[in-house]
Order: sequence, then C-alpha cells, then structure tokens
Amino acid sequence: MNWILLAEIVYVIIIIAVLLRIIYDTQTVTKTLAYLLLVIFVPLIGIFIYFSFGINYRKNKLYNKKIVQDQQQEDQVLAKLESYNLKNLEGVKEDDHFAGLMKMIYQTDRSPLTTNNSAELLINGEEKFPAVLEALRNAKHHIHIEYYIYEDDEIGRAIEQILIGKARSGVEVRFIYDDFGSASIRKTLAKRLRENGVKAFPFYKIKLIKLASPLNYRNHRKIIVIDGRISFIGGINISEKYSNASKRNKLYWRDTHLKLEGDATAILQHIFIGDWNYCSDEKLTINELYFPRPEQNFEHTKNVQIISSGPDSDRPSIYYAIVKAIQSAKKEIFLTTPYFIPGETIIDAMKMASLSGVKVKLLVPGISDSFMVNAAAKSYYTILLRAGVQIYLYRKGFVHAKTLVADRCLAMVGTANLDYRSFDLNFEVNAVVYDQELAGELTDNFEKDLLDSEQIHMESWLNRPKHVQLIEKIARLMSPML
Repeated sequence: MNWILLAEIVYVIIIIAVLLRIIYDTQTVTKTLAYLLLVIFVPLIGIFIYFSFGINYRKNKLYNKKIVQDQQQEDQVLAKLESYNLKNLEGVKEDDHFAGLMKMIYQTDRSPLTTNNSAELLINGEEKFPAVLEALRNAKHHIHIEYYIYEDDEIGRAIEQILIGKARSGVEVRFIYDDFGSASIRKTLAKRLRENGVKAFPFYKIKLIKLASPLNYRNHRKIIVIDGRISFIGGINISEKYSNASKRNKLYWRDTHLKLEGDATAILQHIFIGDWNYCSDEKLTINELYFPRPEQNFEHTKNVQIISSGPDSDRPSIYYAIVKAIQSAKKEIFLTTPYFIPGETIIDAMKMASLSGVKVKLLVPGISDSFMVNAAAKSYYTILLRAGVQIYLYRKGFVHAKTLVADRCLAMVGTANLDYRSFDLNFEVNAVVYDQELAGELTDNFEKDLLDSEQIHMESWLNRPKHVQLIEKIARLMSPML
C-alpha cells in the first residue's frame, strides 16, 4: 500500500471534517467565513486556532454544573429580593423611552430593577483605590473580591494587608482571581493570602492538557462586595498602572469605575457567589448575612440594573442591552471602549441611530496595545463615518473605560468591551444606572475626554495608503479570533 497516498487521503478527510464542523457549529456568517478561510489556506495552523478559540462552549458540558447551580441560586435570590420589594418593573412608566431596555434586561438576565441605591462615579485609579481601601477597612462581616487582573505591586499589597488583617479579626474574606489574567500572583500573593486566613481560588485553573478552552474563556469581571451593602464594578483592575499617581505608570491611563450602595449590591453578590461556588471547595448559601435587608433609603436614590453574561449564559445579555440602548436613544449616545470589534448588529444600530438624527459619538484609543485589534477596529470606521457617526482617538494616553451614556439619563459602566471576546467568550458584568445626575456627570467626563482626543474626518481618512486599508480589511476577517 502507498502510505503517502493513504496519509494524503486521511489528511483530506480531516480537513473536510473540520470544515463541516465549522459550518455546523459556528453561529455567525462572519465567524464561519473567517475559520473556513483560515483552515483552507493554512490548514494545520487553522485547525489549531479553531479548536483553541473557535468552539463556543456556551451551554457546553464545561459549564453545565455551574449553569444548574446558578439557576437554583438565582431562584432563591430573586425570591429574597422580591420579599424586600426590589422587583420594581411594574412601576416603570410606558412612556419612559428606556422602559423596553429595563424589561429586556429582566427577561434576558432575570435582573430586577433596583430603586434604592446610591451610585458614585470613580474616575481613574486615583479615585477608585482610596475609595476601595476605605470601604475594605470598614468591613464588619465579609469581603468578596473577584478580579481579572490583580498584581503583586504597591496597590495590590496595600489591599492584601487589609484582607489579611480582616481575616485575622474574624471577617470572612473570599478572593477569586482569574488564572490567566492574574497568573503572576499564583505562587506569591495568592499563596500569602491563603497562609493568612483568606480563602483564595483561581477561576477556571489552566491545565496543560486542557490548554485551549481555559485560555479562551476567562473571567473578566471586576467585583468587590463588602458586607452585602457596598460594591464596586467597572473597568479598573488591581494594578498600579491604573493609577496615574503611581511613579511606575509612565503612560496616562484613563478608566472609569462605579461605587454602589444599596439594593443593586445584592445582584453583584449573587454573581460573586455563583462564581465562588463554581471555582472553590466551599458552597455558600443564600441567607441574610450575605443579603441583608436594606438599612436606609437614600435621599437621591438611583435606579440600577446589573447585567452579567458569559459562556454559562443562555443569551449574550450585555450585547443585547448595548444594542437596545443605542436603539432607544432619542438625542445622543456616547460610547467609550478600548477594543472595538463589535459585529454587524452594533454597527447597524449605530448607523441607524445617527441617520435618525441621534448624535452618536465613539471614543477609542489613539494609542493601542494590539496591532491586529486596532487594525480590525479601523476597518469599521469608514461605514460609520459615512452614516454621520463621530469617531475620536484618545491621545492623552490609553483609554480603557467601558462606558455608554444616552440622553443624559442612562449610564452604563462595566467590564465588557465592544468586541467579540467580551460578548461571546468572557465572563463579564455591567451596571446600568437610570439617573440624570450620574448620566450627566458621565456625559461631562466624556466631553472632557474629547478635548484630549483627535476627531477622525472623512476626507483624510479615505486618503490613507491602500496597503494600510488592505491590512485593516484582512484583520477584520480575523476579528472573530481576536
């Protein structure tokens, strides 16, 4: 038998089988074409990349156990919230142009509208870290922390010392760190925490024999919950580079975070406990120690919904919420993201909003940390500019904020970028605040950032070298893998 011929036949069968799997499993046309082209033109590399990054584990056996646990826990949490009269969707006025968004978030993510909250914007690490340190020092019963990136640097060690001190004094301290994003602390800071009474676990530990899927499905959330009453959410990880006051940080870092007090904290607590029960050897139960009854009614209360999504979700709830918010805006919609590979639906929503007379502005980095991601993002600019969308490149430093603000009455702050990875692969969480005061403040900050930005104009944009435009279009074909 001709072994070379046999090997060639087997090789062709494998290629055909992979191509058929891509066609069968991949849900969007863009992704399907990208992986088909990759496997056809560079078969071995293409097959490796597809099985590493292309298979969607949503509702897969990888997370079946977590899905069941989360659903059981969710029923208990919602029952408790309803007993506290926190499910307030019935009171939403039909003429509120974001009423549809509120109801859709509840339908897709079962997240109730909470109405007894205070919310404070924290701009950059200079505002976030002092607020976090103060809140941690005042913890009485428990501290729950969940982060994608936690570094063993000055700010990381400052928080570490508080956590250890609290654990020694009898406060329950739990710490989830992403095993990829926080790989540098596995044998250092995380070990020290465990040795001093802090319960610390990695989320979805990376193992060599299972390298593909762990690298792909990461916990990008940034959550702190203190005593079930105070919480933090947003784009700022635990690292000195997020603070411009740090001597280490030579690049100006622009980011946004949110401090919440009140009923919305219960939803973040629910998300943390679901993640904790998945990755740790301790199973927390739903009780009043973690979900205390509200102690106060805030004078200037704010309506808040928390949205989470990830491979364990039935639907991409954050993606749906962003699309719906763009569609619902009547006067203006301002978006900030460090990574812009949004897919056709968000692009169409932005175009239609602009063509309908809504002022649409997009702020993205002028300085990028990824050549291919930046090139893919630029491939969308021409069609947006032609629809009247205003695009700005932030020049003062690197903008890492993930925010949306509409009509000075809706603000969204969270961890999700406007890209495939955040919508399809990562575990993410966003807060939606329906409040004129906070949305107005976020709008003012956006407009302030535009002063440090350069607007892209159609004429000069179209005059870019042809080879640059070609690279951008090629990068766009690869965008589902970025």
